[in-house]
Amino acid sequence: MRAVPLAFAAILTLALAAPQVAAEQAGPRVSPALEAQGLDLAKRLIAIRSVAGPGNQTRETLQVVKDELVQGGWKDQEVEIAPVEDTGYLIATWPGSDPSLKPLVISGHIDVVEAKREDWTRDPFVPVVENGYLFGRGASDMKFDAALVTTSLIELRRSGYKPRRTIVLQFSGDEETTMKTSRIIAQRLKGAELVLNVDGGGGTLDEKTGKPAYWSWDGAEKTYDDYRLEVTNPGGHSSAPRPANAIVQLSQAVAKVGAYHFKPEQNPLTKAYFERAARFESDPRTAAAMRAFAANSANAAAAAVLRANPAYVGKIGTTCVATQISGGHAQNALPQRATANINCRVFPGHSREHIRKQLERVIAMPMVKVTAISGEDSISSPASPMRPDFLAAADKAIHLAYPGVPVIPSQSSGASDSMWYRALGIPAYNASPVFMKDSESFAHGLNERVPLANIAPAMTYYLSLITDLTK
Repeated sequence: MRAVPLAFAAILTLALAAPQVAAEQAGPRVSPALEAQGLDLAKRLIAIRSVAGPGNQTRETLQVVKDELVQGGWKDQEVEIAPVEDTGYLIATWPGSDPSLKPLVISGHIDVVEAKREDWTRDPFVPVVENGYLFGRGASDMKFDAALVTTSLIELRRSGYKPRRTIVLQFSGDEETTMKTSRIIAQRLKGAELVLNVDGGGGTLDEKTGKPAYWSWDGAEKTYDDYRLEVTNPGGHSSAPRPANAIVQLSQAVAKVGAYHFKPEQNPLTKAYFERAARFESDPRTAAAMRAFAANSANAAAAAVLRANPAYVGKIGTTCVATQISGGHAQNALPQRATANINCRVFPGHSREHIRKQLERVIAMPMVKVTAISGEDSISSPASPMRPDFLAAADKAIHLAYPGVPVIPSQSSGASDSMWYRALGIPAYNASPVFMKDSESFAHGLNERVPLANIAPAMTYYLSLITDLTK
């Protein structure tokens, strides 16, 4: 284990003074030295530029994690770093005492989205602790969580805990781009019992008080799919217009997609979300619509209210939106080709081809070719079941850290490594214990940050949850 200077622990204690996450821990207290160890690892990870493309240092970042685990008690051969093109991935195994039990996989990613120094107030790859926050690329997505769960595992091992079920910690290296390593890891670990993904879910802090409002975990996610609309024509001189114009026809097709509403849907996760989240909605009309939709997803009036709200439109069914358009080859020529990209976030249970055919039916223009173009970067996956063992362990863990905080199951509108496991029939749950205000969520954006007050309660959560799922 890495030694933590007492001075560093003292600095951390001062840094945690603001903002307050307002946790009253009912479980065992996390020592200042352990908090300092987690923050130190987070800072060292943030300082490495693990960005796809020239100068990608993802493998160097993974090596930092491996060194930390080996110092914490793992054998060198139990922590594998596998190179893949310009990136790589890590799989660390802590053998359990009962080899007949399928392993618990703890999942995350170590790569981050590009960040340019000239755009940021601070250098994105120089971690800064300021006013109770840790600033830097990856602070919230997701090197902070990676550091805390890694440090928690090391603490469990240091304390003498003996898991009955094998624990596998894995970090992918291209979750933010192609997800090639994500697919490889899921195939290698397809014999897992359950996946705890620490990338996703999380808690919401009240905007005014800064106190925990509620905590969510994700048991499903919508599928990311891109479709190309294409119209081709012979073209010709612009002084001799023809009825068939590729740009005009494409614009008509795009307008049809923009006006179309996919059938509202729900599953047990989204039903539970609307039932429980309605109490935190400040607008009475929207709250009523949430309850009505949970009671009956065919309630058109409720769906219309939710569809008009950007916070909820993605939660009631598939959405497709035009994101790019291109056409023509000269200012004085009739267009020979016009294309548009339609980005869809597909509700679980629908295949890529099903949505492609539905777009064809919506457009109903034979000259418009609809092609699925996402390739292997995403995959359709079913919702994970609401397993009693996970629910009980997660409720216990989050309430040790934040007594009484409401728990809301949810479905993510984004994409994560979990989809590769769910597609293989392995239940995966995105369940980060990190709490933030919605107004301070800057993942993928400028001046990314995370409140340092999360450190102790997050470790309390991880120590409890990992123990209960493997004992």
